[in-house]
Amino acid sequence: MKLRYKHSINIVLLLSAVAVLSSCDKYLGEPPSKTSSLVVTTTDQLNALLNNTSTFYTEGNRTAIYSTDDYYMGTDLYNAGPGTFTIAGIEFAMWDINYLPDDTREIFWSNEYKKIFTANLALEYADKVSGPDADKATIKADAHFVRAYSYWELANTYCLPYTDANKNEAGLPIKNSVSFDEPVARQPLSKVYEQIESDLNEALRITLPLVQNGKPRHWRASTAAVRGFAARYWLSRNNYTLALKYADSALTEYSTLVDYNTNMRYGRDVSLTINPGTPNAQTVTLKFPYTHDNQTDLTDMIGWKEFLYFRMLTHESWWYIPSQALLNLYDQTHDLRYKYHMVQNYSYDRGLIKPAYSYPGYIFFFKDRIPSGPTVAEMLLIKAECQARTGDYNSAMNTLNILRAKRMTPGAWVDLTASSTDDGIKKVLEERRREMPFSQRWFDIRRFNNNDDPNDDVSLSRTFYPYNISTVMTTQAPVEYSLPKNSRRFAAPLPRTEMISSNGLIQQNSY
Repeated sequence: MKLRYKHSINIVLLLSAVAVLSSCDKYLGEPPSKTSSLVVTTTDQLNALLNNTSTFYTEGNRTAIYSTDDYYMGTDLYNAGPGTFTIAGIEFAMWDINYLPDDTREIFWSNEYKKIFTANLALEYADKVSGPDADKATIKADAHFVRAYSYWELANTYCLPYTDANKNEAGLPIKNSVSFDEPVARQPLSKVYEQIESDLNEALRITLPLVQNGKPRHWRASTAAVRGFAARYWLSRNNYTLALKYADSALTEYSTLVDYNTNMRYGRDVSLTINPGTPNAQTVTLKFPYTHDNQTDLTDMIGWKEFLYFRMLTHESWWYIPSQALLNLYDQTHDLRYKYHMVQNYSYDRGLIKPAYSYPGYIFFFKDRIPSGPTVAEMLLIKAECQARTGDYNSAMNTLNILRAKRMTPGAWVDLTASSTDDGIKKVLEERRREMPFSQRWFDIRRFNNNDDPNDDVSLSRTFYPYNISTVMTTQAPVEYSLPKNSRRFAAPLPRTEMISSNGLIQQNSY
């Protein structure tokens, strides 16, 4: 960790502070020289650092992508195109503990710590540079927000769920400065959550609104963004009073929804040939939403008007494979999320064309990105869940139906009703899963399995071939893999490179 943190320092100083926004205003009239002795002297420079969208927006969390019941991986799909799937993807999908520590492509840990370092750099200099006091206060609140967000993401990926029983379990290294001399050993989980809450409380001091001069600034902290994350945080702690408070506050400030009836459309069609060179050869056209069309320009992504804060789950393998259980949750006739985001025959795009094997894919922005930052839709879902869990299930349905009216074709099927608290909770959680597949499901399962409601518990299982560090053993009989409710594997393995670079001070999770 110490070596990698030092490496992160060089990256931030040499690149982040020099690279100015690709999609936002330039704050540095003259960029500083590319040197490790870079001196930050103005709030404009710190703003440029925090405005560098590419530093912050991606979340390559493969645990979230592969490890839930939203994702499908079965022997039939694998047999149709073994070369399509990475061994690491198989390992994540089977909740591996033996081989994943040695997967050198696991960069989620290091990338989140780079964000934390950038936040620490801003906090280090905020009171030392020249610039307006109000600007300094905003920079500090923004940096605390970035740090709280990344620690929460890391804790909910690499640590056990936070409960009274787990509070003394291994947490994370806590880095609150740019010093090489800070301890790198993992702190108890309770200390990590104290850090998250401390940073969150500091971030809540922000006074800058999301909308400025008539335009939302989704890529930076704002009152709506921080309150939106606070709602997510307190929901994850099963504190429905505070989660509702912050969700309501965020919605009071900003409540714009994308109406899929008028604002969503198909974009570029893709035609390809399946079963080429055989009597069954034919041309098939795949229909993608318009949000798929642009891979490199972030304008449409940042401009997605439901964002309170711009973050994206990113998938290097370009195929979010929906499980049948997830597909079955949609009203496939009237739900426009199914129409536009579930691309039929997407498996052909991934190379499963000879022999042809048809399976859909979930598509949002291009093939690899799904909104993961707090959104207006998420705030409505948090509000509805809090209402349902506290017994106000009729109000929960009213809140839920605000979202459904923007996601479904008009008709009697839009408005849901509930007959009881349990029925209301069930309907809200199903809607939540339809609205935010992959991006929030891992975090949701963790909290469902550790709240006071046994009805929402989730145990996971798959049937698949045995495998080793490099090979799926397709000649052997499939076996069952499982992740029961109280499994210690709800903490993903840490990369071994972090343990090595820390000279053994960072310890692996125990299983």
